[in-house]
Amino acid sequence: MRAVDTNVLVRLVLRDDEQQFTNAVAFVERGAWVSHVVLAEATWVLRSAYRLEDAAIASAIDMLLNQENLTLQDADVVAAALDQYRRKPALRFADCLILEIAKKAGHIPLGTFDKALSKVDGTEAL
Repeated sequence: MRAVDTNVLVRLVLRDDEQQFTNAVAFVERGAWVSHVVLAEATWVLRSAYRLEDAAIASAIDMLLNQENLTLQDADVVAAALDQYRRKPALRFADCLILEIAKKAGHIPLGTFDKALSKVDGTEAL
């Protein structure tokens, strides 16, 4: 299966460049894989460059999870991270994803200096 880069996901979510959106859809229609790194980077771009709010970012992730031609790396982990992200507005999606990856791998607690993240089960404040 082919993979997509961050900018392809951003075009699929924002549809801000019609030609790039059309090209992204054509590429994804044949099936594409999204890594955790690309997904985390895409959420950072949506927040920092496009100033999307948490609810809009959560909706975008949900849309990507449910897009039939996209396969997200460990979709169960992404779904758990999305649930955590929606429940804990002080967290960023990437933090939630890091924690859920560690949980699935059995490598918890997750040590962190992040005050908000350190309040979540499965973490340890350092």
